[in-house]
Parts: sequence; structure tokens; C-alpha cells
Amino acid sequence: MTPEGEVVSWADRIAYVCHDFEDAVAAGIVAPDELPVVVLARCGERRSQQLGTFIGAMVRAAAETGRIGMASPEAAALGEFRRFNYERVYLRPESQEQAAAVIALLRALVEHYGDRPHLLPDPPHAAGGTDEAVAAAVSYVAGMTDRYACRQAVSLLGWDPAKLPQGVI
Repeated sequence: MTPEGEVVSWADRIAYVCHDFEDAVAAGIVAPDELPVVVLARCGERRSQQLGTFIGAMVRAAAETGRIGMASPEAAALGEFRRFNYERVYLRPESQEQAAAVIALLRALVEHYGDRPHLLPDPPHAAGGTDEAVAAAVSYVAGMTDRYACRQAVSLLGWDPAKLPQGVI
């Protein structure tokens, strides 16, 4: 991995951990006082404090070692933060059900367009059901916004709106 790639990887990890916790609090999934003690003690309770702490730890680590990384105390807090989010947010039963609904919807759209590549905005020169048609369908569906994908599923596939992922439309 390039140094730039390493920085992006760390930045992505830091951002999603902090933002996902904040989103989970806003959604009532977890309460702010449930934040792991090590995170609270080392990084603070507000997202801006957490982001500043984690980014500062990366800058210090790079200045001290010449390598992309994070100082150990903050890296341990980030690891605990990620573990907490996985346990309490991402892997809870409701999240798993939501993920299954999203996967089913996306698969159905890919199958629809993969069998009918002529409906794609930039159709491949391939028959429906071929690897090329399916790849073009995957690319097209991957570029859809959540709302657009849900609207397409309802209008094109007759998808039951009750089976749409919650909170999208």
C-alpha cells in the first residue's frame, strides 16, 4: 500500500467509527454514556474531540517514527471503539435484518438489468445473462443512490414497499 493509501485507510476507519457512533446515538440505538471508558478518557465524548484526538495521534506518530500509523494509546482506543460499534451497532439483529433487505434488493436489481442489458443507460454489446451483461448491471446498480435503487425496485420489480430497507425513502 502506498503512504497515501495508508492515510486514506486510517482516515476512513477513524471517520466511520466516530460518525457511526454519533448516528447510532441520534437513532436511539446506543446512548452517549455507553461509550467505552477508554474512548471517553482518551478521546472525549464529542465527535469533534474524537476526530481531533485520532488525527493528532496519527500526526504525532508520523512525526516521531516517519511511518503512517497511530500512537498506541489512541490506537487502542480506536480498536475498542470499533469493537463497541461492531458489537452494539453493526451486528445487532436489526442491523443484520436491514443488511439482508439491502442485499436482496440489490441482487434483484442486478438480476433484472443483467437479464435485460438493453435497459442500461450504456448497454454492453452482450446478451442478457452473460458475464459481461451482469458486470454492466453490477456497475450500474452500484452507482445508484439508495433512494433511486428503492424507487427502481418498486417501479420495475413490483417490490413490496414494506420490504424496503428502513429509513431510505
